[in-house]
Amino acid sequence: MPQNTSARSFAAASTAGALRTALLGLFLLGCLGTATELLLIGHVEDPWQLVPLALFGSAPLVIAWYALARSAASVRAFQGLMFLFLGSGLAGFLLHYRGNMEFELEMYPGMSGLELFRETMTGAFPALAPGAMALFGLIGLAWTYRHPAFLAAKPSPTKE
Repeated sequence: MPQNTSARSFAAASTAGALRTALLGLFLLGCLGTATELLLIGHVEDPWQLVPLALFGSAPLVIAWYALARSAASVRAFQGLMFLFLGSGLAGFLLHYRGNMEFELEMYPGMSGLELFRETMTGAFPALAPGAMALFGLIGLAWTYRHPAFLAAKPSPTKE
């Protein structure tokens, strides 16, 4: 026997809400673990290394704003922060890659091609580790996808 429309809507909304909660929990847990690791390895030597830590510190503040206000503005701010996470992942990859390549070329000036690429990717700075920032950004953006706060902010159509 088919369910009525309101029962299906309720089931879909509760499933989406559970998934949204799980995404936010995974996001926060991942950020906490990664921030802790960055602090433990001393990822604080120059201003560029502080960027991911600043982003990790900002995320709970924006989430707290959302928890208090449940507003579309707070979700938009979180989306903006997630785009900064994505940019941080790309910038981190480029900085790690460049640092490794400079080191390899200093040690072996004649190195080039695939050998240079391989040695650069497996160098002292983990070139792919900043990808975690991009992953957190994508998880955060998934949390905002069709967020209920946006539906509440839309004006309802008026009959004229």
